[in-house]
Amino acid sequence: MKFAIRTLSAAIILATSVPVLALTLEERIAKGFEVAADRNAGNCFACHAAEGAELAGNGGPPFIMMQMRFPDREVLKTQIADPRIRNPNTNMPPYGAHDILTEQELEWVVDYVHSL
Repeated sequence: MKFAIRTLSAAIILATSVPVLALTLEERIAKGFEVAADRNAGNCFACHAAEGAELAGNGGPPFIMMQMRFPDREVLKTQIADPRIRNPNTNMPPYGAHDILTEQELEWVVDYVHSL
């Protein structure tokens, strides 16, 4: 019994002490594209045109020169998370405020959009 408890304790300590490998910026951008393209998640291309997007819509502004338009990444994140802050009459869903995307997915989408 003592051996089992020690083994379990050691396993828990080891599992919680191993650092999580961080994704590179390129990997985060790729994940952001996947979320943006997923019709059950971001579905960004239903309204926004972007290079590499299939059947992109034109209901929202195209994803071009995003770093110039949003030099502050946090402003872009707020715009995606809850666009009603800047425009109460927007048609864009509040992806963060309504939990359409997880916080991690939101971060990836911001990385992707900001890279354009």
